[in-house]
Amino acid sequence: MLLEKPDRERGFTRERILRVLLNHDGEELTKYRVAKLADASEPWTRQYTDQLEERGLLNGTEVLKPRELYEEWQSIRIKPNQLQVSIQQSLELIRESDLEYGLTTYQAENLHQGLLFVSTVDFYVASSEISDWLQIVEEKGLLGGGNTRLRATDEHVFYNSQDLNGLSTVSVPQLIVDLLDEGGPCTEAAENLIESFHSGKVD
Repeated sequence: MLLEKPDRERGFTRERILRVLLNHDGEELTKYRVAKLADASEPWTRQYTDQLEERGLLNGTEVLKPRELYEEWQSIRIKPNQLQVSIQQSLELIRESDLEYGLTTYQAENLHQGLLFVSTVDFYVASSEISDWLQIVEEKGLLGGGNTRLRATDEHVFYNSQDLNGLSTVSVPQLIVDLLDEGGPCTEAAENLIESFHSGKVD
């Protein structure tokens, strides 16, 4: 049974910058501040945001075209590694674990706006706690198929995570890009979240 963080790290920096920009849409951030929040170098942050400005997606750090920024994120993101298992009452198990996690896709969308039927419980786990999660799965779950997917990726995925009804979800922008990647009915749910989260900026 294997779950590990993706071994490619180069693209994580661009993802972090986009995550920060989209999370702070409407706020006045300097590029220096974006670099700090993204844990990225200031020269690289300036270079990447300058490129996005040239394409008309940003003005400084102001988000001009959120939908196009999410498309950029999809195009450059490093897909998380995941392990699919079957766990009865997975939410209760997650709540009781005392480990770091961030719900995403169906369950997180349901908590934020409630359009999707929760067919799968997807959540990110901290790299340092993967072995702890695998032990829980061995004790409580079944491998293959199943209703639960554990995801491992860059730790910055937990940036600006939220607590709703006693459950931890990823930030709304992270949820949006995950829904867009999931496709199908998740795409419409993502579009609704874009319109509500980035109000007034979507045609």
